[in-house]
Amino acid sequence: MFKEFKEFISKGNVMDLAVGVIIGAAFGKIVTSLVDDVIMPIIGIILGKIDFSNLKIIITPATKTAPEAAVKYGLFIQNVVNFLIMAFVIFLMVKFVNKLRKPASEAVEEVTEVIPTKEETLLAEIRDILKNK
Repeated sequence: MFKEFKEFISKGNVMDLAVGVIIGAAFGKIVTSLVDDVIMPIIGIILGKIDFSNLKIIITPATKTAPEAAVKYGLFIQNVVNFLIMAFVIFLMVKFVNKLRKPASEAVEEVTEVIPTKEETLLAEIRDILKNK
C-alpha cells in the first residue's frame, strides 16, 4: 500500500495539481485584496460613496438575546466582482498557455506533412510515368 501511495504521489499530475492549488489559493488572496481594497472603493465613490460591505436588508433587528438577521447583499456584490475578475484572469492565463502550445504542435504537423515516405515518392514517380505515356 505504501508503494502504491508513493507511485501515486510521484506522478506528475498529482504534483501539478498540488502546485496549482497552492498557487490558486495565493492568487485568490491577491484578487480578493484587489477587489476589496482597490476596485470596490472606486466603484463606491463613483456610485455616491457607497460602502458595499455594509449594504444589507435587516430582517429582524438585534435584541439583547438574539443577533441581527440580515441579507448582506453588499458582500454578495463584492464576491461577484471578485469571481468575475478571477475568472477573467484565469481565462487570460489559459488562452496564453494555449497560444504557447499551439505553434509548437503546428510546426510538427507541417514537418510530417512536407516529407513524403519512400513509398509515396515511388508511387508519385510511377503515376507521373503513366501520365506521360
